[in-house]
Amino acid sequence: MAEGFRVLVTGGSGLVGKALERAVSDSEKCEGFKWIFLSSKDADLTSVEQTRLLFEKHKPTHVVHLAAMVGGLFRNLQYNLDFLRNNLHMNDNVLHCAFEAGVKRVVSCLSTCIFPDKTTYPIDETMIHNGPPHESNFGYSYAKRLLDVQNRAYFRQHGRRFTSIIPTNVFGPDDNFNIEEGHVLPGLVHKAYIAKRDGSPLVVWGTGKPRRQFIYSMDLARLIVWVLLKYEEVEPIILSVGEEDEVSIKDVAEAVAAGMDFHGEIVFDVTKSDGQYKKTASNAKLRKYLPDFSFTPFDQAVKETCEWFVKNYSCARK
Repeated sequence: MAEGFRVLVTGGSGLVGKALERAVSDSEKCEGFKWIFLSSKDADLTSVEQTRLLFEKHKPTHVVHLAAMVGGLFRNLQYNLDFLRNNLHMNDNVLHCAFEAGVKRVVSCLSTCIFPDKTTYPIDETMIHNGPPHESNFGYSYAKRLLDVQNRAYFRQHGRRFTSIIPTNVFGPDDNFNIEEGHVLPGLVHKAYIAKRDGSPLVVWGTGKPRRQFIYSMDLARLIVWVLLKYEEVEPIILSVGEEDEVSIKDVAEAVAAGMDFHGEIVFDVTKSDGQYKKTASNAKLRKYLPDFSFTPFDQAVKETCEWFVKNYSCARK
């Protein structure tokens, strides 16, 4: 089955790309595959000419599309137009160049922030287009939603089985630990490192009340391999821990403090926005396919992430 498989991974130097690289090197299922992990240094995917040259050079049979312009709440608030335009160009170029090159399967990565702001919970794969996303990140959200629209269009018009995954909040080694522009968990890891070093409080933006589901990057990587090889639907699939594993930002801060062995004060800066209160997602579809999949316990995954950050502090993205 693996004979002749050439898998091109965009965004291969990022959080999920690095986890995927580790996962495929350890997986017997991927023996005989040629994996090509690309970064932004290889091409500007907002350029159709550069994207087409990549496909002509590597001649992939399969694509895992992870590349995106991403950022946390406060960066999204400032640059919604940039998030919209850059991601629209990137996604359209990758999918259409894959189509032109005869690629058999494209797996693109979405996010739970694409779901409607006003909705019922838990959200599932059928609810993506039921209303506007949260105002804070509408640019990124609409660009990502259109990946799902394009997948359906390529199937209806050309019979191509391109699909999308929807992970909940991903974290792990090789994350972006930038406090101002990164996501909440890696930002707290960096803050806890500084607080421990300086003997200062760990300051958490917001009230700590919003709730999120987090997925460890290594768990997500194993699931991506399964989607690429076994999942045949065009319809997207949510990749997430269960609803019962949802945690508050306060819980996250406490887990990070424990993982960093930080014993100082934790302070909540309520002058900062909380963003969307919850995005609870159902993983029922995933469990229908993989009822026995085992996720890494949250506290263990946070501890491993903290340990990686401390060990790689000099070269980590921050």
